[in-house]
Amino acid sequence: MKDLKHIRFFEKLLESANNELVRQAKEEGRTAVGYSCYYVPEVLLNCGNAFSVRLSAPNTGSLDISQYYMTSFICGYVRALFERAFEGGFNFLDFYASSDTCQQMVRVVENLHELELVDNPRFDHGIIDAPLKISPHGMKLYTEQIRLRFIKPLEEKFGVDFSDASVREAVALHNELCGVFEELCELRKADNPVISPREFHIISIVSYVCPTYLILPYLKDTLRELKEREPDAVNPWRARVVVVGSELDDYAFSEILENNRCYVAADRYCFGTFPGRQRIILNDEEDAFTQVCRNYLETNQCPRFMSPEKIRERKEYVMALVKEYRADGIIYEQAKFCDFWGYERMLNTQIMREEYGVPTIGIDREYVVRGSGQLATRVQAFVESLEIKKIQEGGKGK
Repeated sequence: MKDLKHIRFFEKLLESANNELVRQAKEEGRTAVGYSCYYVPEVLLNCGNAFSVRLSAPNTGSLDISQYYMTSFICGYVRALFERAFEGGFNFLDFYASSDTCQQMVRVVENLHELELVDNPRFDHGIIDAPLKISPHGMKLYTEQIRLRFIKPLEEKFGVDFSDASVREAVALHNELCGVFEELCELRKADNPVISPREFHIISIVSYVCPTYLILPYLKDTLRELKEREPDAVNPWRARVVVVGSELDDYAFSEILENNRCYVAADRYCFGTFPGRQRIILNDEEDAFTQVCRNYLETNQCPRFMSPEKIRERKEYVMALVKEYRADGIIYEQAKFCDFWGYERMLNTQIMREEYGVPTIGIDREYVVRGSGQLATRVQAFVESLEIKKIQEGGKGK
């Protein structure tokens, strides 16, 4: 298939956290708010004159400095963010909204503050205490923490408007973005889709790392282009999978699957499409802020939630994606040394295979996966096993 018109531009945007559209928003006098977890409501960071930037560290090389401060037995994503901060890559940030979801990430925030790594006199940060379960008490804690740690400093120091009208306007913009992704996901359901795993992954990442109001026109244009695009004459895909797991902003992962003709039908990893790119429906009886917070808390699929109902919900959520997107198998991926996803990957790789009957593998990966021959070999072997299974099932049918 022909390259998408904006794909090179999207790739360029992913070469730096302080990309072209972030710089444009800053030049317009807007407030850049970084975040790194779904527990932080993305929509609220796009109220008033603020815009959200999901933090990443593209083109990460040596991690020597971060290993000195944090050891090598820490999640690669966390170390990469710390290393990039040392390099001055996050000096554009005005505020960093974080949570104590992961204690490794808390160490990053503490070091950013203690070592004054963000060279911006306006820079401030806030960390919320994230509840471990969904309950009236947990909801109360969650909303109070967001008001105290995020809303108050952003209002007082940066003049961000968090009025009910402003929050509803941010939700409307978010829903417009989600509408694009709903249609993109529908395209993935075809036997021979017109969008490749690599392209979708790139589009997904840019929707998080760029100001929504600036990237949205490009995404809409790309959707129109895809609707008119003709698929390859011969269906190249050997198998369809759902990818589940921790933070994954290196689209080389999808490239490796694509090179093995394995189609990523749905993505349920941190900062992927599920959850994150679904509309938020508001009513007029309750304030928008509370509704937004409840939405993020209740739709959160983080393995940090250890209550039996949430553990069961996460497996059923993945199974629903397998059925809806007609996947042949599941790939659980985990950034090396990620505590929560380490347990989730180990347990669910076996449970989804044995109890739900879906072929499943677990992959332990580095933050940067480009050039990983071991990963490519594992994917190739898994795809071959899925092909053999389909052949065997076809024989039984006959």
